[in-house]
Amino acid sequence: MPEGDCTHRHAPPGDAVTEAEVEALVRGICFKTGPPATVGVELEWLVHDRRSPRLPVTSARVEAARAVLRTRAPHSAVTVEPGGQLELSSLPAPSLTDCVSAVAADVALVRDALHPLGLTLTGLGADPWRAPTRVLREPRYDAMESWFDRAGEAGRRMMCSTASVQICLDAGYEEPGPLGFARRWRLAHLLGPVLVAAFANSPVQDGRATGWRSTRQAVWAGIDPGRSGAPALDDEPRAAWARHALDAPVMCVRTPGAETAETTGSAETAEAAEPAETAEAVGAADAPDGTPWLVPQGLSFRSWVRSGLPRPPTRADLAYHLTTLFPPVRPRGHLELRMVDAQPGEDGWVVPLALTTALFDDAQASETAYRTVKPLAERAGAAPAPHNGLWRDAARHGLTDPELREAAQACFTAALDALPRIGASPEVTAAVAAHADRYVARGRCPADDLLDALDARGALTPGKDVL
Repeated sequence: MPEGDCTHRHAPPGDAVTEAEVEALVRGICFKTGPPATVGVELEWLVHDRRSPRLPVTSARVEAARAVLRTRAPHSAVTVEPGGQLELSSLPAPSLTDCVSAVAADVALVRDALHPLGLTLTGLGADPWRAPTRVLREPRYDAMESWFDRAGEAGRRMMCSTASVQICLDAGYEEPGPLGFARRWRLAHLLGPVLVAAFANSPVQDGRATGWRSTRQAVWAGIDPGRSGAPALDDEPRAAWARHALDAPVMCVRTPGAETAETTGSAETAEAAEPAETAEAVGAADAPDGTPWLVPQGLSFRSWVRSGLPRPPTRADLAYHLTTLFPPVRPRGHLELRMVDAQPGEDGWVVPLALTTALFDDAQASETAYRTVKPLAERAGAAPAPHNGLWRDAARHGLTDPELREAAQACFTAALDALPRIGASPEVTAAVAAHADRYVARGRCPADDLLDALDARGALTPGKDVL
């Protein structure tokens, strides 16, 4: 349907965006260039009962924890994920050392606050015991769950049963070179499988080995490529990401003024005069104003802009749409690397953060890392990350894969040389060196420790519970 013929019944007046405006907005916000100067981290944790990690944690206990934690972490935003996972999102820090110090203090505060509630933080990429169960009942999560459930259980597991270390680095210089944004964008994707393999830490699900060292990464690979895949790496990054975002499927649409929870909307596209598809409406009963979120089917953001249905999209819709895209590297002005499993121990997260920061922000280490991982592009082939054989091998085999092990060894060596140059503390450098000795040099990853605890049937037995 031509844009001028669509109904504007549900749109805020004067707020609808055109396709050209959307593309310009995405291009403008996705890569903010300049000297690499800040670093941040987002830590997701599974939350378990301290004495019985197999037991479900009720929504009431999660709410109690959220109430206690509202003012407990001065350097990080503390939020709760749909399955009750806890996330600490740091402020941008002027150095790696500042970031580690601030976030480590916040993690300690959060652990201390949870202890009287009988809860603990667990650093694993996927819950090894509990079925995916949503504890947050909010309309947008109802809509997300409905959208994901159409394609199987992967989306629900992602929402409710996984946790990660997300590393946030500046996009880099506008100009080409080792610290230029285009090179850093490409490096992030090529380094991704090495990070998956070196830090895989989720080999168990439902109490049994899954056959994957990173079950979390396998879950992400099971989600629709339009939502979890990367754009084409050979294209200019801004153009590639804008095209990817416009062509990605719309997950849900808030409908101000919708009459009831049974409302339906069309998903007609401008490209072809196909019959309009219905959009499921969910969540109205729980919404503050009683309005539902529609869950369209087969509607890209580009098609939504062109058709104007179920209502013309706005800038706010675009901003929300971008938050529902989950590629392994997400440009948000800075680069958000999303492929690392949550790590064991109180400070295991420091190692992937320090390693990656050194490989990106030190020009010499960055060049070494890029030369090391560039040959992996041929093995990855044309399929986007993480939906190709290289990423699958990294998730399944970890560093038992000889090529990934060799690349990891070279990257750890380069990072250890660079960490003092970027001002890392001796404690941070020592943590990276210890991980290299314990795991990388031996072709192992944290998942192998958990696999060692399995019995002959591949089950995690109570006597060998390592949580």
